[in-house]
Amino acid sequence: MPRARGLVQPLLWRMLQVGYRLKRLHAALFRPVTLGVRALVRNDEGHVLLIRHTYVPGWFMPGGGVGKDETLEAAVARELHEEAGIRALGDMNLVGAYANFLQLKSDHVLVYEVPHWEEAGPAPHLGFEIAEIGFFPPDALPEGTSPGTRLRIEEALTQRRTTVYW
Repeated sequence: MPRARGLVQPLLWRMLQVGYRLKRLHAALFRPVTLGVRALVRNDEGHVLLIRHTYVPGWFMPGGGVGKDETLEAAVARELHEEAGIRALGDMNLVGAYANFLQLKSDHVLVYEVPHWEEAGPAPHLGFEIAEIGFFPPDALPEGTSPGTRLRIEEALTQRRTTVYW
């Protein structure tokens, strides 16, 4: 059985990569307007929560698309739980809304600060969609942190917004 698991997991990761590329192709061909959210979470030391996916390189704040009939804050809470095993508590603060027109898409991303949270057990998507989870000092983010993620963190911590683009 362990041998079968060893063969299945790389196949699933490859399927995620292909699905991600197909989603990007769809966006390039049809340019749908999409709405997404990201969660800015800090621990007691002021370190920022970042995740690394299995299907796309780089480190990002947890987040994703807003589902049909789902509020923005509910999407933040869902993504935060799925990707990092964290439960949002209480109100969230809107940091800003950003447009992302890279890769021929029309994506709009809202970043929310989640000031109150608790660990809720293992992240359900860890090992499948999520490769790594970690808290990092804002001035020492891991190599590969996406430029948009770096800029959003800097803007949130300095409370100075520099652009409306991701």
